[in-house]
Parts: sequence; C-alpha cells; structure tokens
Amino acid sequence: MADDDDTQPSIPKKCGPYISSVTSHSLNLMIRGIVLFLIGVFLALVLNLLQIQRNVTLFPPDVITSVFSSAWWVPLCCGTASAVIGLLYPCMDRHLGEPHKFKREWSSVMRCVAVFVGINHASAKVDFANNIQLSLTLAALSIGLWWTFDRSRSGFGLGIGIAFLATLVTQLLVYNGVYQYTSPDFLYVRSWLPCIFFAGGITMGNIGRQLAMYECKVIAEKSHQD
Repeated sequence: MADDDDTQPSIPKKCGPYISSVTSHSLNLMIRGIVLFLIGVFLALVLNLLQIQRNVTLFPPDVITSVFSSAWWVPLCCGTASAVIGLLYPCMDRHLGEPHKFKREWSSVMRCVAVFVGINHASAKVDFANNIQLSLTLAALSIGLWWTFDRSRSGFGLGIGIAFLATLVTQLLVYNGVYQYTSPDFLYVRSWLPCIFFAGGITMGNIGRQLAMYECKVIAEKSHQD
C-alpha cells in the first residue's frame, strides 16, 4: 500500500509539465513576436526618418502633414515583417537540424544591430561618385555582416529570399505611387535597396535566434527544477 501511495502522485507530475511546457511555449512565442514587432517599429521609425531627412525617399505632402504623419503604415509593416523574420529563423534552424551556435550572446546581437544601422546611415549620408559604387560597397558590407554575425547557410538563403521579396514589394508600392525614390537606378528604386533588406533580415534573424535561445534556457531550467 505504501508503494501504491508513492506512485500515485507521479501521474499528475507527468501530465503537468507537458501541459505547462506547451502553454509556456505558446506564451513565449507570442512574447517573442511582440518584442520583435516593437524592435522593428523602432528601427523603422529611426531609419525612415533618416532617409526622409536626406531626401532619399519622398512621400506625398498629404501623408506627412496628415494626422498619421511620417507614413504611419511603414513602421507597422516593418514591425510585422520583423516579427515574421525573427520567428522564422530559429524555426528554420530546428527544421534543418542545424542549431545556430555562432556568437550566441547579446553583445554580439547588439553589435549586429549597430552595424545594420551604420549600413543604413551610409546609404543616406555617404556620397559616392555613382549609385553603382554605393551599391557594391553596401553589398560588401551586408555580406560582411552575415559573415561576422551569422555564417549559416540557412541565414544566407533566408536573407537572399527576404531581400528579393521585400524589393519586389517596394517596386510595386513605388509603381502605384505610394511613395518614390529620388534618382532611381534599379527600375523604380535604388540599386542598393536589396542590400539593406538583406542586412535587415540577418539582423532580425539574429535577434529572433537569441530570444529563442533564451526561451530554451528558461524551459530547460524549469524542467530541471520539476
């Protein structure tokens, strides 16, 4: 009887952690998505303001002077894209069976963000003889960012895909007159724009991976305590 009494409490313990882990995973997924969205909105506001000040992008006057000033939809779109990208990178790593362990610390992630902001700053501030030189320079910097902070095949592939899709969407927006670029040299946009999208994808992917890694550590510690 004593043995039976000892074994009975183990039944809810087996069920409890499983339900708790599923619930906590869903909650952490939502929290990660919100954090990534807010980071994307903040970066979009800062970088878009920089582009507008340098007259790289031009919005219609009624957009800037309206209640929803500074093109309200740009930060929301960038925030949503950031959340999707940041959640997609660790998910892709798990499906490919290639956990990303290169430079997995927050200091490296913050340096990656700083380099990304610097690349955007260069696209708006640095004057080159022509757009081709600027595009080649930004392409080299973007690939250097990937090599320094990522170095994964999945990260490079996703970065290329993100750059292609984002550039295509931007071309469609400019074509429909939503906004425009000064001195376009790649159809309706600047030729260096895919480099910015590539670097942005790598940056948000690194942030998403770091947040996912933190979640795994928390769940592992809780499981160990249980």
